[in-house]
Amino acid sequence: MELADGGIVFLDEIGELAPALQVKLLRVLQEREFERLGGTRSISVDIRLIAASNRNLTEAVKNGMFRADLFYRLNVVNLRMPPLRERREDIPSLVNHFVTKYSKRFHVNAKAISPEALACMVNYDWPGNVRELENAIERALVLSVSDSVQPEDLPESILEKDLPPGEVLAKYHAAVKETKKQLIVRAVQEARGNYTEAADLLGIHPNYLHRLIRNLGIKDVLRATTGAQLVGAKARLQ
Repeated sequence: MELADGGIVFLDEIGELAPALQVKLLRVLQEREFERLGGTRSISVDIRLIAASNRNLTEAVKNGMFRADLFYRLNVVNLRMPPLRERREDIPSLVNHFVTKYSKRFHVNAKAISPEALACMVNYDWPGNVRELENAIERALVLSVSDSVQPEDLPESILEKDLPPGEVLAKYHAAVKETKKQLIVRAVQEARGNYTEAADLLGIHPNYLHRLIRNLGIKDVLRATTGAQLVGAKARLQ
C-alpha cells in the first residue's frame, strides 16, 4: 500500500481474503491510512483499488463469507469479465500469444497449431479459463514431437469433448483420428504386442506411442486384438 501511494493497487481473488484482513482493508479504504506491521505511526495513502474475484461476492455476502460493508465500499464500478467459453473468438489470438511466450522461454522455434488442434481448443469450454489455456499450450509445446501441435498433444480433457456436427473440420478430424487408430493397431499386431517394436515400425518414440494409445482410447482394443493373435499363434504351435 505504501509503495502504491499515488497509484493503483490490484488485489486478485479478493473473495478469499480472511475476515480479519477484510476489516483492515475496509479501514484503509475508509480512512486512507494504515500502520506498518509492528508499527505505531499511521501512514496516509492515496490509492485507486481494483479488486477481482471468481467468487460471486453478492452470494458470499448473503452467506456471511464476505463483509457487506467492504463489498459495498468496493462495488463502486462493477465490471464482469466473461469466461473464455463466452468469447471463443479470442482463443486463436491467446493461443498465438502463449506459443510465442513459451517458445521464447524454452528457447525453441515457435510451433504452428494444427487446424485440428485449434478446433478442439475453440470447442472446449475451458472451466479454468485463460490459466487453463496457458497450461495446455505450455504442455503441448513440451510434449509435441512434430513440427506442429496436434490434438494428441493437448490434455485429454480437451479431447474428450467431440467437435459439434456443424464444424467444418469435424469429418476431417474424425477421419484422421480413425486412420491413426488403424495404423497403431496394425503396427502393434505386427510387433506381436511389443510396443517398442511397434513404435519403431511407425517411426515414433515409444512414449509418444503410449500417449497416442491413451488419447485415442484404444488400449482395450489393442489388448483384445493382440491377445487373440497370441492365442491363435499358440494354437498353431500345438
